[in-house]
Amino acid sequence: MICLPCWSVPETAAQFSETVLFEEDTNGFKLYRIPGIVVTARGTVLAYCEARKFTEADRGEIEIHLRRSTDGGQTWAAAVQVAHHGPRLSRNPHMSEKKKTKNMGGPDEQTVNNPVAIVDRSGAVHLLYCVEYMRCFAIRSDDDGVTWTPPVEITATFEAFREQVQWQVIATGPGHGVQLENGRLVVPFWMTDYERRGKLSHAVGVIYSDDQGHSWQAGEIAVPKGGEPNVVQLSDGRVMVTSRNGDARNRRAFAISPDGVSNWSAREFFDEILEPGCMAGVMSIPGDGSDSQPWLLYSAPYTTERLHQERRNVSIYVSKDDGKTWPIRKQLYDGPSAYSDLAVLPDGQVLCFYEKGVEHRHGDRGRPWAYRYLVVAKFDRDWLMSAPNEQ
Repeated sequence: MICLPCWSVPETAAQFSETVLFEEDTNGFKLYRIPGIVVTARGTVLAYCEARKFTEADRGEIEIHLRRSTDGGQTWAAAVQVAHHGPRLSRNPHMSEKKKTKNMGGPDEQTVNNPVAIVDRSGAVHLLYCVEYMRCFAIRSDDDGVTWTPPVEITATFEAFREQVQWQVIATGPGHGVQLENGRLVVPFWMTDYERRGKLSHAVGVIYSDDQGHSWQAGEIAVPKGGEPNVVQLSDGRVMVTSRNGDARNRRAFAISPDGVSNWSAREFFDEILEPGCMAGVMSIPGDGSDSQPWLLYSAPYTTERLHQERRNVSIYVSKDDGKTWPIRKQLYDGPSAYSDLAVLPDGQVLCFYEKGVEHRHGDRGRPWAYRYLVVAKFDRDWLMSAPNEQ
């Protein structure tokens, strides 16, 4: 276990711990970003991310790395590359004008991005990921992430969305997908047409599998004008997608479907959840015993400032009414912090895998930097409910 730098741990009798899993400028990689985490049906924790080889940019030579824990996050196996082990693929020529001004790598580099794991109650774990933000692949593990099947391309699944968005970029998640009570696997994704050739240039949609990942089908657009989504099943069986967005209200967007695939409600916004233009985590955990209603947990920076250098104060929000209200917020870290994902252990403890940084980055004009480490925080319900921050 790697010891953390001198960060303060909340003073509480409740259980709270943190472990650094990835650190920038280590093991031959410039930066690690885009965390995702799941707990398998057998209780193994899988934490995965993008390993960016040469630069900090969203494109370039990027691999997907994974670490495993079989003891609830106390110890972790060494990181391994889990995707893409297929042929190297050509680069996507389409990107935003802003990205064109940055170093996005040479013509022979390969971007493997946006890993999304889905835990199947049968014991399997599915991992979807993209290559160059334009092709999507699926792999599967039947031994809790030790070995994985060869990649199967499922890009054709996304062609059904071209009638509404003439996408030049697709990206699964990031974070994790869900298996519904009926066995359906659901993965949200975002897509963009940088040339804005239609009425809708970017949106969030879903793909799904009803045969344990052997084939994937296109659902429907869930959040028009949305980005970087996550998904959770509510207590009554309905499915909610929440979405990053650029709306001036600066609040997280969401939509609800009866089956996780179709008939999505009109886009709405949570009053209490701030939107900093950032990926977030969401999950359902059992109630506290006195109340059988499951709780929803949501993790994200607590700010409406949208510049990357302003991302900070990752917090855990709590809803006890299927997301209608979010009256409880507990700050996880008082400092630069950004993307996050959530999982729950068999004993009920919660894991938040998140990007954690420093106030002044050496050699970078002293600006705040949210991406120094990828850290797993583990906490129990008592810590979550002890002196939460005011909304």
